Amino acid sequence: MARSRDGINGGTLGTWVKLSSPESTEIMAFAGFDFVVVDLEHTTLDLSAASTHIATARALGVDPLVRVPDHGHSVIQRVLDAGAAGVVVPHVDTAEQARAVVRSTCFPPRGDRGSGGTSRAGRWGLLPRADYLRHGNEDVLCVVQLESQEAIENAPEILAVDGVGAAFVGTADLSMSMGVTADSDAVGALVTSALDAARTAGLPIGTASATAEQARVALGRGYDYVVVSNDTSILASGGRAIVNAVHAPVAERVAP
Repeated sequence: MARSRDGINGGTLGTWVKLSSPESTEIMAFAGFDFVVVDLEHTTLDLSAASTHIATARALGVDPLVRVPDHGHSVIQRVLDAGAAGVVVPHVDTAEQARAVVRSTCFPPRGDRGSGGTSRAGRWGLLPRADYLRHGNEDVLCVVQLESQEAIENAPEILAVDGVGAAFVGTADLSMSMGVTADSDAVGALVTSALDAARTAGLPIGTASATAEQARVALGRGYDYVVVSNDTSILASGGRAIVNAVHAPVAERVAP
């Protein structure tokens, strides 16, 4: 993913990585996804597993993002030094929170990220310090998740924060917080508002979908990228499809 709409093509596809095995990222890369999002919010993955996924994605030319569990500075700093192309930060509801998150992704004077040039992000100390610092301040993607009515209402201010690189609308948590279904008119109106705010800010905006058809609908609605399904669901649905197909009744042969 790129940091502005100029560098992101409509139809950019990613998927969540929830299993610890690096083969998950390898398979998704060979399948043709543009990026993966290693999920530290809704899994038991640790930083070691995340680091391995990041290295695998980098080696295969796929952008590795990491969804961090919260706004904590230390995890953001560590996954960036592990070589992540950026972070996806959940539940960013205000511009103040967005500024704090951005500061965690940037080196001083723009932010509070500490120097760790002997990490993967610094090519284990082989990257000149000036290049390491420049990359950290210019190339890291900060994606804010808008997952509440408050977040959507504050989207113009949130997306105007310098350093926010993209938006992500979490319709599951948004609808749950409102006590309605994700396909309700109330959620639809908020999604339209978020899309408009992203257009005004000149930032790419995306969402998640469970299926390819849902992803096509989302892209048709105006989203720039979609995170489609995840490694566990793809494995589970594929396995269930095989079992159902094997156990399906065999049609009786019709005599000619």
